[in-house]
Amino acid sequence: MKVNSKKFWNWSNSTDENETVSERVLSINGPIAEDSWFDDDVTPALFKDELNAGDGDITVWINSPGGDCVAAAQIYNMLVDYSGNVTVKIDGMAASAASVIAMAGNKVLMSPVSMLMIHNPATIAMGDHNEMQKAIDMLSEVKESIMNAYAIKTGLSRAKLSHLMDSETWMNANKAVELGFADGVLERESDASEPVASVAAMEFSRKLTNTALMNKLNAKYSIPAKAPSDTGTSVADIKERLNVIGKFI
Repeated sequence: MKVNSKKFWNWSNSTDENETVSERVLSINGPIAEDSWFDDDVTPALFKDELNAGDGDITVWINSPGGDCVAAAQIYNMLVDYSGNVTVKIDGMAASAASVIAMAGNKVLMSPVSMLMIHNPATIAMGDHNEMQKAIDMLSEVKESIMNAYAIKTGLSRAKLSHLMDSETWMNANKAVELGFADGVLERESDASEPVASVAAMEFSRKLTNTALMNKLNAKYSIPAKAPSDTGTSVADIKERLNVIGKFI
């Protein structure tokens, strides 16, 4: 049986001054399960074999836009069940499914310039209204399962988490710490004794930002659609252009 060679993870070892392995390092980079995972028994089995090939503590570095939530769920479960201590370090971004994996850490640390993003799961469906309803029901259950990981880590209510996911929420390191998604901010060892500059916690919601923008446009340009003789731009035209632009952002 051919093993998928396009892995989205890589293992390495961290050694001390005596060249003794002091820590196992797992790097997760790029899309999760870009080729196959759900329908490929080899891939999760390979990850599990590599995870259990050693022992001791693990540091997981994450820089991923997300991907397959099934793959993320399996990795989350494997890391949670691992006998050693798991420290997650986000050095770029942990978005979508990657944020679920991050929740498996006994400790989650973020670079001061990294981002964490959570949102609702999505899928592609086709068929009649019955098939569409099945897809809606499935996505609802997937969302509930994802919220389980967030709730265990953060202690936030499911209503709060659901709202954050509905809004597609991006968090910088300080906001992630404030909400409980992370435990701290990464610092350079040489700077550990120096005071850390205060950085404002930032949370960005794509949905709320778009709504606020449209409300401002309506308030400022609340005029009817232009007549043939008008030379100005109507609100409807502005909205249409923004919708077109939004598809490419």
